[in-house]
Amino acid sequence: MTVPTMDADATVTGTWLFEHMTRIRRFEEAVERLHKRGVIPGAAHLYIGEEAVAVGVCSALRDVDKITSTHRGHGHLIAKGAEVHLMMAEIFGRRDGYCKGKGGSMHICDVSLGILGANGIVGGGIAIATGSALSDLVLRRDRVTVCFFGDGAANQGVLHEALNLSSVWKLPVVYVCENNQYNEWTPSSEVTAGRIADRATAFNVPGIAIDGNDIKEVRETAAAAVARARGGGGPTLIEALTYRQRGHEEGEEAYGAPARPAEEVSLWVSRDPLERLRAHLTDCAGMAPSALDAIDERERERVAEAVRFAEASSLPGAEEALEDLYAVEEA
Repeated sequence: MTVPTMDADATVTGTWLFEHMTRIRRFEEAVERLHKRGVIPGAAHLYIGEEAVAVGVCSALRDVDKITSTHRGHGHLIAKGAEVHLMMAEIFGRRDGYCKGKGGSMHICDVSLGILGANGIVGGGIAIATGSALSDLVLRRDRVTVCFFGDGAANQGVLHEALNLSSVWKLPVVYVCENNQYNEWTPSSEVTAGRIADRATAFNVPGIAIDGNDIKEVRETAAAAVARARGGGGPTLIEALTYRQRGHEEGEEAYGAPARPAEEVSLWVSRDPLERLRAHLTDCAGMAPSALDAIDERERERVAEAVRFAEASSLPGAEEALEDLYAVEEA
């Protein structure tokens, strides 16, 4: 299994896909444990079960390409190249984090990596990604922007505005809807009419619905959409059907009963994207299970080291609260 190149010197392989999906999984499991211990401030929205979307899409991007993310953004950032020790420090609220401890779980960014920011506003990244693509078009930069958003954000009006303008101007942008079938605790079927991918039709934009738990289908679809955008063909809307194996946010069991039937959760756990990739690599690609186990062990240690790094980092001081801010002063 191979995917398009990340840059001129490296080709992404099935091993790379497994490594990055495993890194996301182990990172999120660590965040889950730490949140339950009460050592992480604020909310935490885990990406467990959706790893194939982030890794499959980002495997089709170049280093200079950009992404916008969501409140459930850890997976996107890791797939785009973020370092887990800096992410963990940020989630801990520590000075050595990506945003010096001031952004937290939902607002990590690093423009140098093409990460324009995770966003706590539902649908907040849609306009940002569209503006990013417009700037690249105007400045004639050979870059593509990917916008990740959820099925709840698909009901925001900004998506229709963005699809319209990006189609008219043929912007180099790909919109990726991670349809995990729930708007917080409400089934999407109760609040969303029709298929999300079909909304692209009104704007003369390709709308493609895929199995978001199949890494091969995700990366092939994303590669075609990215190539179309880079070649001047304009945007694509991809709807990736997936499922978050955890709740909307960590700690929700403290104030409410489970919102999803246990049998439904079990069904989707049986379709786990990481296990599907593992099976493909051993059964079809001839990789030894021990080789995959070794990758898993390295990623566990990588995340454990990230936790140690975060714990050793200091908290920002109160005097730093107004640093790293900007404001526009009217003339």
